[in-house]
Amino acid sequence: MTEITLEAPDISCDHCIMSIEKALSALPGVHFLSGDPAGKQVMIEYDPALVELATIEGAMEDEGYPVKR
Repeated sequence: MTEITLEAPDISCDHCIMSIEKALSALPGVHFLSGDPAGKQVMIEYDPALVELATIEGAMEDEGYPVKR
């Protein structure tokens, strides 16, 4: 498993975090750890053998929260 923190400048509240958590939980091998609206970050754990980081970032972008690179 790999832990990563992703920055998403459009996160503004707990509802944003819940939307991201729901989208990411639908992906195989992804475990949502926590979100920080003030820091505009989400922390996740994922299995790179089951899902690519690009897929995770794409799921966040599909929800309206593009990842800062």
